[in-house]
Amino acid sequence: MVKDAFTKSWIIENAEEVLEEYSDGITIRQLHYRLVARGMTNDVQHYKRVVVAMTDARWDGTVDMESFIDRERAMSGETKAEEKSLTDEIENAKEQIGLWMTQYRLSRWSNQPEYIEVWIEKKALQGVFEGECLSKSVGLAPCKGYPSLTFLNDVAGRFKEAQERGQDTVILYFGDYDPSGEDIPRSIEANLSRMGCEVEVERMALTPEQIDQWNLPGVPAKLTDSRSATWDGAGAVELDAIEPSELKKLCNQAIDAHFDRDLYADLKETEEEEKKGYQEALKAFVASIQ
Repeated sequence: MVKDAFTKSWIIENAEEVLEEYSDGITIRQLHYRLVARGMTNDVQHYKRVVVAMTDARWDGTVDMESFIDRERAMSGETKAEEKSLTDEIENAKEQIGLWMTQYRLSRWSNQPEYIEVWIEKKALQGVFEGECLSKSVGLAPCKGYPSLTFLNDVAGRFKEAQERGQDTVILYFGDYDPSGEDIPRSIEANLSRMGCEVEVERMALTPEQIDQWNLPGVPAKLTDSRSATWDGAGAVELDAIEPSELKKLCNQAIDAHFDRDLYADLKETEEEEKKGYQEALKAFVASIQ
């Protein structure tokens, strides 16, 4: 029997408000942390209440099935069986040719002094960060806790190429405020250094100052985390507890702080000059096709 205020109706009512903020979907665990930020107790019992409430709410139509995503069970490939129209395909091809003629672009970061990537501890938050990173042509890496050596080896290859171009490499890191979340940036720097790749990891979230600013509720660090014994934080807080709009703002600000707009203006001038030659070459090629 429920003995506190966080009943099924409370969960559904607050969940409906939270879901409005996530147009691209949200995981159940992510919703749980957003409800914790609204005052709900952060434990396994209350997480199970959220699972049950959202299961019932979806079956009875109170909440749309499309409101939630399952990133751990994504499809690979697609079975295609649709019919095609020759006329439509011709029109699509014309449209593509028109786009090729006008979409000449130089890489946004090619003349910048730094090579930037955004890394997030939680894959569940990928949808929150994707749009911001895509709009600024910045790579996004959900590292799911401590990244594997295989993952870091791939990273080292990208960063070494950037360094050979004369760019400094910077990771903008967003993670939980807990023993492991605090330690992951150190681990990333150390392991990449052992691979011969020096990188600066800037922790953008979560910080004690942000926790105070947004009055985010903390809980004792997990005893299963071996780093808990030496951690002196006041209370663990999940990155998911931050409003999506604030996370997007933090991401934009972090990227903009490393972007030189004067150099970008120079790049756009070069781009316009090169586009003319690009279009002339494409026109000549199309004219030569028999």
